Amino acid sequence: MQSETVIKTNQLSKSYDGKTVLSALSLSVTRGELVAVIGPSGAGKTTLLNLLALIEDPDGGTLLIDGQAPSKIKGRKQRAKKIGVIRQQFDLVNELAVIHNTLAGKLAEWGFFKSLFSLVFPREKNLAKQALTRVGLLDKMFTRTSKLSGGEQQRVAMARLLLQKPEIILADEPVASLDPARAEDVLSMLTSLVREEQQTLVSSLHSVDYARKYFTRIIGIRKGQILFDRPASAVTDAELKSLYEIKELS
Repeated sequence: MQSETVIKTNQLSKSYDGKTVLSALSLSVTRGELVAVIGPSGAGKTTLLNLLALIEDPDGGTLLIDGQAPSKIKGRKQRAKKIGVIRQQFDLVNELAVIHNTLAGKLAEWGFFKSLFSLVFPREKNLAKQALTRVGLLDKMFTRTSKLSGGEQQRVAMARLLLQKPEIILADEPVASLDPARAEDVLSMLTSLVREEQQTLVSSLHSVDYARKYFTRIIGIRKGQILFDRPASAVTDAELKSLYEIKELS
């Protein structure tokens, strides 16, 4: 039976070269939540997402994904079904056609030889067509990915996640490199798809306005610690001012 708490951290800490980036950070995320993590540059947002994505190991504390320790989530296939990642750099192979980048969502399931064969003769085209239709890029299916705009490339990344079908999506500044119009388009589509697929979304963001508009919960992080954790509608201007306050040097 699946736990309703899909992410739980207790006293999580991480340091680099003796500098503490996350300190005694505890939080829990319930299945189906849309959580925005905000805070100033260097607050520890990307480090937190890397730990949740099992890309890095914490120095202290515990992390559970759907009630399991990271060591119990073994193999690429099992991890791919639990966690999907989307970043501001898109993580696409620009020289490949859109269909191949979309089908990359199946790599953990297919294995090496089937994946290699698919580069010549794309497998499961219908799945790719369905995913690209949902993100509005069916007409770009055989276009080289490098020819797409930034917003279109991020939609390809979303199509890839539709094929991967992870339970949790971790988005690290997914619209930081996009202009406001395209950022709105991507966030609207991403949050809509997550709701349709009944997934859980945790995303780091710079924009407070986007966090309030598209997410149900906001966690404010400053200097590696949680300053506040509220429903999006309950976050106050005073809390935001404190989160982004620049201390005067004496």
